[in-house]
Amino acid sequence: MKKFLIALVALTTMQITIAQDNRGTFSGGFESNSQWYQDDDGLGTFAPQDQLRSNNYFTLRYSYDKFTAGIQYELFAPNPLLGYFEGFEGNGIGTYYLNFKHKGLDITGGHFYDQFGSGLVYRSWEDRQLGIDNSIRGVRVKYDFTNFLNATAFTGNQRVGFEVSEGTVTGINTELDLSTALDLETGIQIGASYVNRFQSSTSPDLNFPADVGAYSARADLTFNKFFLGAEYVYKEQDAFVLDGFVSNNNYQDGRALLLNTGYATKGLGINATFRAVENMGFYSDREASGNAFLTNTINYVPGYTKQQDYAVSNIYVYAPQPFVSPGEGKAGEIGGQIDVYYTAKKGSTLGGKYGTKFEFNYANWSGLDATFDVANNTYQASLLSRNEKYFEEASIAVKKRFSRNFSTIFTAVHTEYNTTIIEGSGDFLRGDAFIVDALYKLDGGQSIRMDLQHLSADADRGNWAAATAEYAFSPYLSMYVTDLYNYDETDIHYYSVGGSYTKGRTRVAMNYGRQRGGLVCVGGVCRFVPENTGLTLNISTNF
Repeated sequence: MKKFLIALVALTTMQITIAQDNRGTFSGGFESNSQWYQDDDGLGTFAPQDQLRSNNYFTLRYSYDKFTAGIQYELFAPNPLLGYFEGFEGNGIGTYYLNFKHKGLDITGGHFYDQFGSGLVYRSWEDRQLGIDNSIRGVRVKYDFTNFLNATAFTGNQRVGFEVSEGTVTGINTELDLSTALDLETGIQIGASYVNRFQSSTSPDLNFPADVGAYSARADLTFNKFFLGAEYVYKEQDAFVLDGFVSNNNYQDGRALLLNTGYATKGLGINATFRAVENMGFYSDREASGNAFLTNTINYVPGYTKQQDYAVSNIYVYAPQPFVSPGEGKAGEIGGQIDVYYTAKKGSTLGGKYGTKFEFNYANWSGLDATFDVANNTYQASLLSRNEKYFEEASIAVKKRFSRNFSTIFTAVHTEYNTTIIEGSGDFLRGDAFIVDALYKLDGGQSIRMDLQHLSADADRGNWAAATAEYAFSPYLSMYVTDLYNYDETDIHYYSVGGSYTKGRTRVAMNYGRQRGGLVCVGGVCRFVPENTGLTLNISTNF
């Protein structure tokens, strides 16, 4: 902590000096997420030996003329929060980069983030809530040949904690906007990518795949009120990894197909996504395949389901299953979702005085139809096939304003959840959730929000109830109390009380309570978190 404070003072002094010299621009940010863990007899959990844990990030950026430099110092004191990758222990420079831009040329040395297409072939990104930072440390070059054609190439090693991956990742991507090139009214964009992972081998098999490449081809079409997109990915044969052990004689390739379509007009929007994935785990270290912390992940395979807003509708969420596991009968997944948004006009029967918004979502995911040779860890599957159901969900939300100050949201969700596939054990579950959320605005930026929630489920822990009360003293200060109660099987309350204060670019939030264990998902990417109890403090600021 002493080293961190010294660095903070030094970097702040640097900011003042640069501002006084008026040479370029200086910006940055600080984020701190800390928790004091406590024993909880009711949950049966015990605090770790180091009860106080804190994840801290201090970012600095300096821009001058065509150059931009950045650095991120990180402190995990003395260890990262529970549920995070243990490789983040201690402190040090997490990422750094130097970028040069001139006309169509964009060069970065150091750490960088990028995405090719939808990310099925390659995506590097940071998400502190999930504990993910799989940036590439190396060199990235992007060049715009014209206003309708560009190419990107990179090579480097992926970040893994404060180290980098054993394997080297190299990629190239091209994007062509045909509508601009040919002056078409219809939007047509096409793209192609190649990404390679090289990791040396000690296998006696001369055919062991040290080089593994993945190819992507895609196209997007927009016309009138419609859009259509398609992407196909093929991954070359890679060593088969099961329970951390690498096979020296069984190699499998992979593939994926993604389709997106939609329609939008005034008052109505429809979006649909279909995806089929077979053996598309792609890692910069083959031995990290399927790890719980998503480290060494080269590509991005999110779960295309609705991101729910409430406690009871987030208990059983879908974690994507793109991996192969003969022992579990998994070869990949197939499915998709559809969203429909409709706004009833003001003055109509459904709209009333202020209009009414309707949101509908349906998602369905299943395993591929495959045959497995468990003894030899091999399988055969068809990409466009469907077998056992993994997840199904249908939800509807009605957002209704009754007056200038009073509005409500009514939500209903039906979920079917294959606990064995998604979590590793348990029964197939069906559940129905109902939520009522009401907001009343007072004068002076004050407001009161309350919600009531219920989930009835026929397996696992059975039925749940939840309630939240939140009061905003102003647009800057609010407090809340909430309780998620499993009254069926465990008789456990997951309570929490807290508040937040925002001033300019700075936000401080504090709460005390219990964290329900299970899957936590952000943007369709999920990780497991353990149950715990304690006091949490979050601070973030930008300058």
